[in-house]
Amino acid sequence: MRKMKIFVMLVMSMLVSIAHVAQAKIRSEVVNYQIVGQSFQGYLSYDDAIIGKRPGVLVVHEWWGHNAYARKRADMLAAMGYTAFALDMYGTGKLAEHPDDAKKFMQATLADMNVAEARFNAAMHLLQQQPTVVTNKIAAIGYCFGGGVVLHMARVSTDLAGVISFHGSLAAKLTATPGQVKAKMLVLNGADDPFVTTEQIDALKQEMKNAGADLEFVNYPGVKHSFTNPEADDFGKRFNMPLVYNAEADKDSWQRMQVFLRQVFK
Repeated sequence: MRKMKIFVMLVMSMLVSIAHVAQAKIRSEVVNYQIVGQSFQGYLSYDDAIIGKRPGVLVVHEWWGHNAYARKRADMLAAMGYTAFALDMYGTGKLAEHPDDAKKFMQATLADMNVAEARFNAAMHLLQQQPTVVTNKIAAIGYCFGGGVVLHMARVSTDLAGVISFHGSLAAKLTATPGQVKAKMLVLNGADDPFVTTEQIDALKQEMKNAGADLEFVNYPGVKHSFTNPEADDFGKRFNMPLVYNAEADKDSWQRMQVFLRQVFK
């Protein structure tokens, strides 16, 4: 009888544990924050089944602004075991539905790189302050406009473990000097992206070689701009732009990112 009671108690304990795991889920929340009197709206995501602190990853949006796509990527990173923060580079409510507006928002942000850097750094500090984050283990990923942003932040010696650019802008606002780039860099590019020239690719590789930076560059043959975004085809048709989703490149680039993050955070 006593053995039976012990067995029942063990089974019940197991069921409670299973129930707890089943209830564990990705926790996400909208975060409103201020930078020099201007309001911004980000998105924080993490897995509450993980006990303790873990590395943090910043997600920098496309030129459209802080949208559902950036938040989806933050949730995917959270499911991988990171705390992710999809930041806002434009300001609350500045979300474009037309390329003309996206261009205006992007140009206004990049007109003064000190302002752009301050916005990135404020979001990075916010992420580091989260109780689920190891403060000295931060990486950043960016898409299109955001890819250019994370590469710039690597160029200016931001204390990041690594940066990953997905179909990002490669043109440099400044040139990195020897020893200046601390972060490892992974650049994932569509070889048929008309927004990225061969000259820009060659210049980036030479710049990082001269700077002694750790750069991995992947060029996907036949792949165009915005290849990771399933909505790219719709955007492309609607606005007559060379935006094309590529499922194979999307999958491969995400897998490469996962390997890269494990390496920089080990």
